[in-house]
Amino acid sequence: MLELDEARRAFLWRAAVTAVAGAGIGVVPESLAQAQHQQHGGGAQPAVHEHSTGSTGHGAFFNADDAATIAAFTERLMPGAPGKPGALEAGVLNYIDLALAGYYETMQDFYRRGLNSLEAYCQKTYKAAFVNLGAERQNEVISALESGKATEFGWPRPQAFFNTLRTHTIEGMFADPIYGGNKDFAGWRLVGFPGAIPLFTTEDMLSKEAYGGKEIIGLQSRAPVRRA
Repeated sequence: MLELDEARRAFLWRAAVTAVAGAGIGVVPESLAQAQHQQHGGGAQPAVHEHSTGSTGHGAFFNADDAATIAAFTERLMPGAPGKPGALEAGVLNYIDLALAGYYETMQDFYRRGLNSLEAYCQKTYKAAFVNLGAERQNEVISALESGKATEFGWPRPQAFFNTLRTHTIEGMFADPIYGGNKDFAGWRLVGFPGAIPLFTTEDMLSKEAYGGKEIIGLQSRAPVRRA
């Protein structure tokens, strides 16, 4: 179990390092970043919605049951460990919930159908909802999706649902906190990404170590101050 958790965490960590390095200051698709920028009148604004807990409660799009399922699923994809924040701690649920109520709204039916199929598969295979399965069983379910062996799926196919949730988990872990995830820079701290630092020294650029200089800051702190 611990070996699988470490393997998943290492995979997402490597994917995030590549994405963050290429994007400059986040892993959110450029189209989503532009939409958020336009929605807030050109100035970066913080995400205003947060769930009352890490796994339950009604959100911007998810109902309570779906929120709990997404929270559990993403935590298995990016499990937390002592000193290593996971999806729950980083607010990945909040990120996906806000995205589906906004720029990703065209994926709402994809998520609804995928979650319904996931529950049908869990009930058929284990006679229980995904959230009521132990971590080992949840990992088995996720592996079945990843390999395309999970039954009860029409559209989306199980692999498509898995790949989408994995991608959105990475975004929620490592995108700028302005989009609702990466709470308290948990993901950036995990990979040693410095955030919106305006200037790097030659020494910083040549170093192969995680950046440990200035305080980590995000888009919101660099937004223009609006004066009355």
